[in-house]
Amino acid sequence: MANLRLALAQTDPRVGDIAHNREQVISWSKRAVAAGARLVAFPEMSLTGYPVEDLALRASFVEASRAALVELAELLAAEGAGETPVVVGYLGRSPRTGAPQNCAAVLHRGRVATRFAKHFLPNYGVFDEYRYFEPGDQLPVLRLDGVDVALAICEDIWQEGGRVAAAGQAGAGLLLTLNGSPYERDKDDQRLELVRRRAAEAGCALAYLNMVGGQDELVFDGDSVVVDAAGRVLARGPQFEESLLVLDLELPQAHSELVDGTVLADGLALVRVDLGGAPAPAPAEPLVPAPAPRLDDLAEVYTALVTGTRAYVRKNGFESVLIGLSGGIDSALVAAVAVDAIGAEHVHCVSMPSRYSSQHSKDDAAELARRTGLNFRTVSIAPMFDAYLGAVELTGLAEENLQSRLRGTLLMAISNQEGHLVLAPGNKSELAVGYSTLYGDSVGAFGPIKDVYKTLVFELAAWRNAVAAERGELPPIPEHTILKPPSAELRPDQVDTDSLPDYPLLDAVLTRYVEGDRGRDAIVAEGYPADVVDRVVRLVDVAEYKRRQYPPGPKVSPKNFGRDRRLPITNAWRRG
Repeated sequence: MANLRLALAQTDPRVGDIAHNREQVISWSKRAVAAGARLVAFPEMSLTGYPVEDLALRASFVEASRAALVELAELLAAEGAGETPVVVGYLGRSPRTGAPQNCAAVLHRGRVATRFAKHFLPNYGVFDEYRYFEPGDQLPVLRLDGVDVALAICEDIWQEGGRVAAAGQAGAGLLLTLNGSPYERDKDDQRLELVRRRAAEAGCALAYLNMVGGQDELVFDGDSVVVDAAGRVLARGPQFEESLLVLDLELPQAHSELVDGTVLADGLALVRVDLGGAPAPAPAEPLVPAPAPRLDDLAEVYTALVTGTRAYVRKNGFESVLIGLSGGIDSALVAAVAVDAIGAEHVHCVSMPSRYSSQHSKDDAAELARRTGLNFRTVSIAPMFDAYLGAVELTGLAEENLQSRLRGTLLMAISNQEGHLVLAPGNKSELAVGYSTLYGDSVGAFGPIKDVYKTLVFELAAWRNAVAAERGELPPIPEHTILKPPSAELRPDQVDTDSLPDYPLLDAVLTRYVEGDRGRDAIVAEGYPADVVDRVVRLVDVAEYKRRQYPPGPKVSPKNFGRDRRLPITNAWRRG
């Protein structure tokens, strides 16, 4: 057996900011070298950020990535980190066809020691990599300190065979995979089971390195993990935090005599790279970090919302946000998320009461502002509303929607004047059935709870308050806001259930129809009332045009509106 001290840099790259990402690699690599690491790894496409989408089709961006890779190798050597191999993801180009590729490279002693491209390209859910990339056809195996380390990129271990099987055939002691795996609820357990299964299939230890941070709708949760060949967890990184996971691995000494070019599983050609170093025994006190504490289910979801909101605001160059604070549960949760994401001093809220706004809602909005310390003001829309009604006769839904649109116009005017980014408060239940007003409560640049069903909104609000109480802090959301019946307050005594089924029933049907892709008959067969299912299915289908115009928001479910679920707006199919 031989010892290999491995460092996994769980970082938060910025899409398109190659200079920033390059400096990030240098900084974390120096920390890893100082910790005695013999091999350092960074996430998938960490030099360019991920996903780059149509930037991959711009020749200038591809060439900038490739040039930065060469420069990075030289800079690492100049900064004293050249003797330790660094594995870094980048955007490359096929040497045969010139097509873009999702690549990684090994940097060592001031040069690019080897390059390779992702073999399996995901083309489901939020992924669209067949649109951009050409697959790779090699299995790189590094021989370092007497250990063979096979390399893979993300989807390479999500599919059967491929580099996992090839790593086993090559006799690798470690399979190291670089990932840009987005968060969704319960995915961490799914990943761990996958990693354990693939380690057993490859017959070696497996190190799974994932990025953190947010990119538009996607949130990356880190949660990097290393398991041995039997699936036992050796180390696990934190969730949603940048970190450097350094550990000593006791691995089999390299023994395979397969030569360069040997054809392995899925037609992958073996590429051997000898980086030198003699086999080293385990140190007297091996470095074995304690696994990072795990977040519970609601903590994961809430932290994902905070991470996604913070990333969207900061990476787009904004310092502050603006929220219409109604006193209802949705805007209250959005305000709490925003405060946790960027600090209360950067959160601005406006109460915009009309003739139908209740006193308790106005009081609840003011109380939340007091509890959190965010910036708060009140601007009544009553004079504007009266002016409109004096100019044109509006009744019913048109009168209700006018109030929402006046609020949206006011928020955007303040945003233009003061430079805040507007956050939209809509939840997934409302978006699903079209219970939102275009150019009203849908205005904004980002929707923090866009992918959160209403029942989960209540759970998260209660959870956030409970966490505050445990810390000895004042809970941010007034209890009355959580307990009162939800209402848009656009007409006298209005409540949401005037227009919608009770939220537990509505969300149960929506989960089956949206996430599960079950049709009307299948949902009814599960025991749900046919009239409710018919109504919900119809509302979802006819609201597609509204959802297309809603701002992005962090994905936390298996199927969000936007990148995951893509249905035609003009669509005559009405059977679910």
